[in-house]
Amino acid sequence: MNRVKVVVTGAAGQISYSLIPRLVDGHTFGDKIVDLELVEIPQVVDKLEGLVMELEDSNFPNMGNVNYTSDFEEAAKDADWFLLVGSIPRGIVFNGKKIEERADLLQINGGIFVGQGQAIGRFGKSDAKILVVGNPANTNALIGRHAANNDSQLWMAMTMLDSSRAKSVLSKKLNIKISDISKMIIWGNHSPTMYPDFENVVANGSPGRDLIDDMDWINTEFLPVVQQRGKAVIDSRGASSATSAAKAALDTVIACENPTASGDCFSAAVITDGSYDLPEGIICGMPLMTSPEGKVEIVRDIVLSNFAKDKIKISTDELINERAAVEDLLK
Repeated sequence: MNRVKVVVTGAAGQISYSLIPRLVDGHTFGDKIVDLELVEIPQVVDKLEGLVMELEDSNFPNMGNVNYTSDFEEAAKDADWFLLVGSIPRGIVFNGKKIEERADLLQINGGIFVGQGQAIGRFGKSDAKILVVGNPANTNALIGRHAANNDSQLWMAMTMLDSSRAKSVLSKKLNIKISDISKMIIWGNHSPTMYPDFENVVANGSPGRDLIDDMDWINTEFLPVVQQRGKAVIDSRGASSATSAAKAALDTVIACENPTASGDCFSAAVITDGSYDLPEGIICGMPLMTSPEGKVEIVRDIVLSNFAKDKIKISTDELINERAAVEDLLK
């Protein structure tokens, strides 16, 4: 039986608590044996002993070797997948200072992702796939990818959660099942500027542009609800999305591990290459597909309206500003 080695950072956090058991349940990676490297900062790494106990007690048939550590370089050796969940959140006290400004958040997390990127580039598999979940995800992924200096590895930032949220809102509007919705593309940054593409989504076989002609609803309900959903969850439960974020990470892995159905695509943020006239050299949400050979590629035949282009530019401008804020980490 084939094996896959998966590294998870922030492994003691709430997202990982929902995520990790499902990596070894036989669904995410099919019939492969999954070896886990669970990584945490030294101050809390011992808490992972209890999680390992729970994994052992759950009798997961596809669970292989499980190790927990604070040594990221050691964990990274010959890993196939990296799920980089851990990051310093806004509002936390770091080195005696409460982190409030996005610029501070970018710098602090940027430093973390330089080190992780270097380790992944040196020690990870040459074809490793890296999914950044920890925010600010797009620019963290950009920093890590630059530090890895290994173009054969695939760096992604997660936008699947935004895609799932958009599907949920559309399913209620159209009174259909979420499973009847496909081709939900998130363009741009994983932030309130991202653009959920309602025009190119397919619902029950019809494009969204033919199903929704209520631009007032799009501008006053659909876009704000999807873009601000993360804040709404925090306001309601007093903590950020955990279960839904874990599910979105798993869905991204599954999308990359299996060929994409004909005519469909999935959403994640990858490095831009000039497609769709997007600024080059940013990690930007785009439509992706996985080929039968297992290669993740940009889908290049999506038609964008002027409305969509204007919305996407707002988000790519934000990504350009974020890149400028961490320019010293990209040298």
